Amino acid sequence: MKQTVLITGGSRGIGAAAVLAFAQAGYDVAFTWNTHPDAAETVLAQARAAAPAQSFLALRADAGDSQQVAEAVQQATQALGPLQVLVCNAGIAQQKLFTDTTDEDWRRLMAVDLDGAFYACRAVLPGMIHQKYGRILLVSSMWGQTGGSCEVAYSAAKAGLIGLGKALAKEEGPSGITVNIVAPGVIDTDMMAGFTDEDRAALAEDTPVGRLGTPQEIAHTLVFLADPASGYITGQVIGQNGGLVI
Repeated sequence: MKQTVLITGGSRGIGAAAVLAFAQAGYDVAFTWNTHPDAAETVLAQARAAAPAQSFLALRADAGDSQQVAEAVQQATQALGPLQVLVCNAGIAQQKLFTDTTDEDWRRLMAVDLDGAFYACRAVLPGMIHQKYGRILLVSSMWGQTGGSCEVAYSAAKAGLIGLGKALAKEEGPSGITVNIVAPGVIDTDMMAGFTDEDRAALAEDTPVGRLGTPQEIAHTLVFLADPASGYITGQVIGQNGGLVI
């Protein structure tokens, strides 16, 4: 069976690594992007170079807009065929005191990080239920497990993904659909751009394995969980954080 995957937020960081990892694993891949067209084109070109016999599609869609997400799912299905895998990766972060967080800050972060996963899952599930097979993967965060100071809104949204994933796993298991959550720790992506070298070194020192994680490591876990052989794993939170949260 030809395997197809839709990845939200696939132009940078973990999403871009996931596009390439799924391409290398033999999948046809569609991914969404919103604000970085050049990065999306670069990822698309890299995927095509890595797997010229496969199909790839980049779709502009704001993860926080239900209509745009539904249209992206429809376009991906029309171009690639039925989707077997959904990776909800699109997300934004913000470091700010809770008392300084505005209504607009809160709503935008929730819209992208939590609502976007709801929209994407809702859009792909009818097709997965029809084919009695599916893999849904939600990219949360260690802060969704433990909470992060000065990242209350982000932590709340990522914790929401954990609740969504666990409940959805119970609801969709009888339809042959698994739902799992990956909770990365400190990963060396663009979200780290605001950290100084001293901050990065301190974070690495605080991590038991002594370094930051890479987007590729998270991507490999997503490919593993998407595999048909991983069908007895569902409703689980995979904490991939180098031992920072145990």
